[in-house]
Amino acid sequence: MNIFKFYCKMNRDLTLHIVLQKPPVGVDFGLQKGSGSKYETIQTQRSDGQDMQFKLTVQIKGDRQKGDAPQFTGPFVQGKPLSRFLYIDIGEFAGQVGGWSRRIKIPFSGITWDIISQVINDPNAVLETSFAGTGKDGGPNCATVKPFDGWRVKVLSS
Repeated sequence: MNIFKFYCKMNRDLTLHIVLQKPPVGVDFGLQKGSGSKYETIQTQRSDGQDMQFKLTVQIKGDRQKGDAPQFTGPFVQGKPLSRFLYIDIGEFAGQVGGWSRRIKIPFSGITWDIISQVINDPNAVLETSFAGTGKDGGPNCATVKPFDGWRVKVLSS
């Protein structure tokens, strides 16, 4: 198979790594799988004030040769095709009784075919983003991540 064609028309998995930097102590955080009222929160963690990490896989669809932008799908993906994102549930949304009820919205913006190719060509590579876990009010960060520094290729040690 021609490798160029293989990477131009994709239907592949892409591993994502999220680092939530120093969120407030005692608050639960987890990845939202599903949407609407039919979702579950997975990888739930209670913050001890240290960085938290989440790992997930999304699917990529699209045809690079036709000029299609990468399209992200799968159970973690939310939103309309041109503005996809994922959620980290916080507090009550993550199943914690009492306290905060928030979500962090992490956009897929800035992920290009070139970045995707770098990750797919290296079995030890993931796409990573990191951002503050504490908001301006001292509580958990919420809404769309701002400022959002985007996604970068990270090679994990084998």
